[in-house]
Amino acid sequence: MAVRTQFESSNDIGVFARITNAYCLVGIGGSENFYSTFESELSDHIPVIHSSIGDCRIVGRLTVGNRHGLLVPASTTDQELQHIRNSLPDNVRLRRCEERLSALGNVIACNDYVALIHPDLDKETEQILADTLNVECFRQTIADRVLVGSYSIFTNQGGLVHPKTSIQEQEELSSLLQVPLVAGTVNRGSDVIGAGLLVNDWMGFCGLDTTAHEISVIESVFKLGQHNIMGGATTTSAAGTNKTIKDALVDALT
Repeated sequence: MAVRTQFESSNDIGVFARITNAYCLVGIGGSENFYSTFESELSDHIPVIHSSIGDCRIVGRLTVGNRHGLLVPASTTDQELQHIRNSLPDNVRLRRCEERLSALGNVIACNDYVALIHPDLDKETEQILADTLNVECFRQTIADRVLVGSYSIFTNQGGLVHPKTSIQEQEELSSLLQVPLVAGTVNRGSDVIGAGLLVNDWMGFCGLDTTAHEISVIESVFKLGQHNIMGGATTTSAAGTNKTIKDALVDALT
C-alpha cells in the first residue's frame, strides 16, 4: 500500500523523513498532519521519531539508514544524537560521520544488505557505512547521475530508478542488488525519486501529486501488500509476481 501525503505544501516528502524496516525519522517543524500520517500507519510496528539534524528539518536528505543502523552527519548536535539514540530500538546502531558530502541521503541509497554510493564518497565514510549498516558498498551512478540517493530508491523487495536508466543498466543494477528494478517517476513525472518517495518492505508514502499510474508501478515493484510486516511472502505465485514486475517495467518505459 502507498499513501499520498505532503510536508506543509511540499510533495518532496523524502526530504523531510526517513523510513526503514526498524524505525521512521520525521523532521521537526512540519504540520502535525504529516507526522500523524506516519504515526497512524507505522507506530504499531516501528517507532516514529520526531527530530531535527543539525537544527535542520531535512532529515531525509541528511541521513541514511536501514534496519541495522542509522548514519547521521557531523552537524548533528549531541542533544539530537541522544534523543535519536533513546528513541531507536536497542539493536539499531547510531553513528555520527564526518563527510564532505554531508547530505548523506542524496549520495547513498541502500536496503538491509547493499548500498550504492557516490563515486567520490570518502573511503573512511564507506567503511563506517559498511560497519554501521552491515551492507556491501558499491560506487555507482544512476543514468550517469552521481546522486544515487536522489535518483533511486530500493528495499529488500524491489526498486525504482531514474526514468532514463537504460534497460542494460537496470539489469546490471538489479543483478548487483539482487532485487527487481523499474525505471519510473513520482509526483506526476518527477525524476527525483528519493525526494518524492518513502518506502520500506511493507509500506510506501509518496507526494500528493503522484498519479494513480505511478502508484500502481510503485506498489508492483516494491510488492506492497504482498508481504506482511515481517517481510514474509504471501501466497502470490512466482509467475504472477514476475508478470507484475514485467508489466510495471513496460508501463514505466512507455
